[in-house]
Amino acid sequence: MQFDHFLIRFLTRFLKALNLVLLLVGAALVLLPLVVVLRAAFSATPLLEGWTLANLQAAWQRGHFLLAFANSTLVALAVTGFQILTSTLAGYALARLKFWGRQTVLLVILATLVIPFQLLVIPIFLILKTGHLINTYGALILPTAANGFGIFLLKQFFQTIPVELEEAAALDGATRLQILVRVILPLARPAMLTLFLFTFIGEWNDLFKPLVFTTRPELRTVQLALAEFQEQFTNNWSLLMAAVVIATLPIVLLFIACQRQFTRGIAASGIKS
Repeated sequence: MQFDHFLIRFLTRFLKALNLVLLLVGAALVLLPLVVVLRAAFSATPLLEGWTLANLQAAWQRGHFLLAFANSTLVALAVTGFQILTSTLAGYALARLKFWGRQTVLLVILATLVIPFQLLVIPIFLILKTGHLINTYGALILPTAANGFGIFLLKQFFQTIPVELEEAAALDGATRLQILVRVILPLARPAMLTLFLFTFIGEWNDLFKPLVFTTRPELRTVQLALAEFQEQFTNNWSLLMAAVVIATLPIVLLFIACQRQFTRGIAASGIKS
């Protein structure tokens, strides 16, 4: 019995140590490329010696990132706002309203998640061309103004909110819209922030739509500017890595600021199916 007890304790400690080692190795593999990028971006020489901020200043000036940042911010905020609006209304309807064909509608919405955007680019392009929206902000915003993932995410979260809260508000004379705005939405802030982060980061990192739907230089986004910068300075690794840091830094800071709410939203949205 003593030997069995000792063996169990040994295996438990061994598995914990092995798990810690694997986590450290995984963290190192994830962080190593980031360390290389940062070291190259702030290096004073091509041999990665010394430290300087001159690379960031030079990359910012040569890449003309100011307009690209403004365009990406405008597009990302607009798409995020539309997705939060459409996902809130559709998600609440699927979570609370009883109507014929609700499950079918949900299945159709979920089915859109498995269709790559690239397969839809030709019909979307033709629609935008018919509406004279090519080379406009509309071409960068409207194709992703609604998203099945956002609808499903908020539907899942709305189902975790007790129905009794809505029933009590209804007894006080609140309409369905008032219940949604005054009762549901304040409780759904974690899920809405999660959707905001997913959508904003996705739009900020999107290269496909600006590349296909726009040709005007004044509509360049950050990722398009970064791609053009890479073509010009392929052999200058310090400048190229500095441009990568410039394009990535806003997203990193945003995620760090909202990390706790992001985690809460993801956890709460998976409580009830």
